[in-house]
Amino acid sequence: TPVGQFAKQNKIKLLEPDSLNATNFKNQLKNLKADIFLIVAYRILPEEIIEIPRHGAINLHVSLLPKYRGAAPIQWALMNGDTETGVTVFQINKKVDTGDILVQKKFPIYKHDNMWTLGTRLCKSGAEIIIDAIGKIEKGSIETLKQNQGVASFAPKITKKMRCINWNWSAVKIHNWVRGLSPYPSMYTVLNGKKMKVFKTIVEKSSICKPGVIVNVNDKSILIGTGKDLLGLLEIQLEGKKKLPLEEYLKGTSIDKNWIFGK
Repeated sequence: TPVGQFAKQNKIKLLEPDSLNATNFKNQLKNLKADIFLIVAYRILPEEIIEIPRHGAINLHVSLLPKYRGAAPIQWALMNGDTETGVTVFQINKKVDTGDILVQKKFPIYKHDNMWTLGTRLCKSGAEIIIDAIGKIEKGSIETLKQNQGVASFAPKITKKMRCINWNWSAVKIHNWVRGLSPYPSMYTVLNGKKMKVFKTIVEKSSICKPGVIVNVNDKSILIGTGKDLLGLLEIQLEGKKKLPLEEYLKGTSIDKNWIFGK
């Protein structure tokens, strides 16, 4: 990981265990006599490890817990069309993402955000918020808030099956899923027998409801029918080719308007 590379380059002590349950690893951690463990983007820790430091272990999660517990909170916030999200620093316990909240901060989701832009912003802000939380813990001024388990929601891992565009969905829903999975792993469709990844889209209001049918092709986009309104493609990648703005793609490719997306 980048953290591991930085540690090696700067001669900072780095433990790289084959197993979190290895006795030798647990003893190494105990010998550190740490005040606190800070966990970011790591595996689920055994309870025995969580309890080693005096102040336990804390975690940064990129959602407003208890909303979007799980592996993909940034993606699901965008996929669901949310207009705000946030970061949460919380105390780790044996049940994933359920511990007491230490610090939480809200952030807006902008109209043109995708997983990369929103994730970058949240991670940078999260680093500052973690430092704030650790300072308050050190001073003994931290105030904890128990999560309301009754309103919890989940953000499960993205699977390959989820990535295939369903043209019967509304254009807005497809657009939000494209945002949530761009640039990686990306939504995709099929056109004329070839797989096409889709990275950027627009929604155009229309009474036409012809899922997957090409309604219009202009110099900058292809407008496609959906279950409601039209979806315009702005940035795509055909299998075996590089990612391109749609206007560049159209310069070297002719589109047959009888082709149907998804077939």
